[in-house]
Amino acid sequence: MITEPNRADWWIFAGNNKQHQPDKYEALPIDRLPEPPSWRRYATTTSALIARVPPPADSRGVSFKSDDTVRKMVNAALLLRRPLLVTGKPGSGKSSLASAIAYELNLGAVLEWSITSRSTLKEGLYDYDVLGRLYAADIEGRGLDTVSKDKRELELGRFLRLGPLGTAMLPTSRPRVLLIDEIDKSDVDLPNDLLHILEKGSFEIPELLRIVAERPTVPVRPDDYVANRENDLVDIKSGKVQCFAFPVVIMTSNGEREFSPAFLRRCIRLTMKLPSDQESLRPIVDAYFGNLNPQAVAVVEQVLTSFIGAQQDSRDDAGDGNLATDQLLNAIYLAVQGADLLSPGDLHDAILGALTIRGGM
Repeated sequence: MITEPNRADWWIFAGNNKQHQPDKYEALPIDRLPEPPSWRRYATTTSALIARVPPPADSRGVSFKSDDTVRKMVNAALLLRRPLLVTGKPGSGKSSLASAIAYELNLGAVLEWSITSRSTLKEGLYDYDVLGRLYAADIEGRGLDTVSKDKRELELGRFLRLGPLGTAMLPTSRPRVLLIDEIDKSDVDLPNDLLHILEKGSFEIPELLRIVAERPTVPVRPDDYVANRENDLVDIKSGKVQCFAFPVVIMTSNGEREFSPAFLRRCIRLTMKLPSDQESLRPIVDAYFGNLNPQAVAVVEQVLTSFIGAQQDSRDDAGDGNLATDQLLNAIYLAVQGADLLSPGDLHDAILGALTIRGGM
């Protein structure tokens, strides 16, 4: 029970960019999560768990800077086992948040699903390469109808691959981090279809259901399959994937469309603004350019001051400027490398767009 407004004892995600490593004395923070609410528990038993070590998390989220609002919303989503819908302009750090969570909590590489207007739920769950299977049969000089039943079933798993959502739903003891990027670009039905799957915590693969009587378990490739890595295939039993630990689902939106009330009430919502002042930008810049000589530091200060001024000039009605943080980092990198960034020219316009260098630089 939280007894103080600012108490953070229940936080699992600290947002401090320090990766937790398991040892025999202390569990990972994610292992200290309380049991999920009764309405977020699934029927999977521990005996059905898949023992699988995911590829290691990359370092893209190491430099992500979290404020109290971000930490509170992330931890609320973790505790409630709900998707986190992160809205903000491009460059505000929405996608980097997923990497920061995966890195700090040691949950393996982020599973990424980039959404377009043509994306379907099935694409996120699994892919069956039926043409590849037919081609493989053809080049071996035989047709599928002449193959023994056992051989055909063994082949099927070779041409099935789980998508990022399907991989996140595998019954592993620890959750995976799933980034569903730019969900506002999707077809109107996809968000609600997605939440239906997450509510159920399971999905079926019809191609495996057809052969379940003869072959109840079929090994398939997960989305992050690494060729020739030992034990990287996963066994799908009875043609069904049943979740155990609810995945850490980060859905990003650029605010290009409205979502249904049913969708919104099933998400934890977080709005991220573009950093635009010294207090918010300085830690980001220091994280990437912390060890510079005095001359380079002076150059960084020039670009940073100009960026903040231009950002303030370009603020729109929503209160955000039009310049993204990655533009600032690109500009600083080129300036530090000695590129002719601070003089008029095509390079300056290409990187910073509307930014006008001030102070006679």
